[in-house]
Amino acid sequence: MADKKVFVVFGATGVQGGSVINSVLSDPAAAQEFRIRGITRDPTKPNAQALTARGRSHDKASLTTALKGAHTVFAVTNYWEKMDRELELQQGKNIADICKEVGVQHLIWSGLLDVTKLTNGKYPHVYHFDSKAHVESYIRSIGVPSSTFMPGFYMSNLESMFNPAPQAPHAYTFALPMPSTTPIPFVDAAGDTGKFVKAMLMKRDQVLGKNVLAATDYYGAADVPKIFELVKKEAGKGAQFITIDKDTYKGFLTGTGLPDYAAQELYENMAFMDEFGYYGKESMDWNDSPSTASG
Repeated sequence: MADKKVFVVFGATGVQGGSVINSVLSDPAAAQEFRIRGITRDPTKPNAQALTARGRSHDKASLTTALKGAHTVFAVTNYWEKMDRELELQQGKNIADICKEVGVQHLIWSGLLDVTKLTNGKYPHVYHFDSKAHVESYIRSIGVPSSTFMPGFYMSNLESMFNPAPQAPHAYTFALPMPSTTPIPFVDAAGDTGKFVKAMLMKRDQVLGKNVLAATDYYGAADVPKIFELVKKEAGKGAQFITIDKDTYKGFLTGTGLPDYAAQELYENMAFMDEFGYYGKESMDWNDSPSTASG
């Protein structure tokens, strides 16, 4: 039997990377074709002890060792860890450079849209989108065979976004600076990232050069409390969506200790979703066939 192809997974102990590893290992066909090499920025985490390799995604020396012999790479970075767009950009570029150097055949980049470009500069502060988009552009500019996994809005973020209603402490509100009809593409990042990425892994020729929109479907903001009620049963009874203004939203965020610039970033994140669409108003009718995703 021929040697298995090496599949390097960054963020192996995180939500996306962990999901990718679990999905590949649980699929007999994928597990037979690929051998996983997990990379984590923090090898002290308990989950890291079970991985076959450890490395840091910051410097090229570590990356050269980590990526040696790799056929496919899944790369994800975490802007919110340091809230530093230049650091995230450099991390992504370093990964791309070494992928080019060692001859990686498929780099699956976890990216997002360039919001500044999409909105013609109206919302220039959504750094956690833009920095990833700039990495994607760099990857393509240097000729690394690649495709981009574009996760939707994390469903896991929702619970922390519900708050007791002042007028009815036993009811919850979901308050955002957007109309109730704003379409939001949701994804269960822990459960579904691996399913999307595994399909990209196994169908390399169909997705090369394409963006795969990784979300279950679009849901209106007003639909979210209904989902919350289904999940939470008693606690979710009477939950409702409320549109709030920019200052109220930012005030809530800064009240939790978030810096003002980060609150502005998250406000613009919500605002551009309504005006321009999380995925640029692109349809997700392709979901049953990832090969038809946008290029």
